[in-house]
Amino acid sequence: MSTNEPARPAAAPIADDDGRISIQEFQRVRLVTGRVVEAERVPKSNKLVRLQVDLGSEKRQVVAGIANRYEPEALVGKNVVIVANLKPAKLMGVESDGMVLAATVGAAGDPSLLEVAADVPPGSIVK
Repeated sequence: MSTNEPARPAAAPIADDDGRISIQEFQRVRLVTGRVVEAERVPKSNKLVRLQVDLGSEKRQVVAGIANRYEPEALVGKNVVIVANLKPAKLMGVESDGMVLAATVGAAGDPSLLEVAADVPPGSIVK
């Protein structure tokens, strides 16, 4: 650093030593409800399902590792929670623009989707 440049403040830690994040960090995560309108297995994958999710103002493609617990046709119509502000990523060559939230169950960590009541419209903010 040259002497003419002002010193930059140190970046705030994302998590405390005990792994907890601040409310400000949590508020950066955009959680919204979505309705699954299409679902199909990702070719050559035992775990991945490609979902088309209606977020109210837009539709998103999300790839989820839930195929070992859910048949694609059983997912259509489900109301789920999506992390809507993740950077897109490719999984098995398929772009995913978000993440569907699921709990892990049992020693194998099988996914169990977090579902939202049917009367909650797609695109509702989750706090």
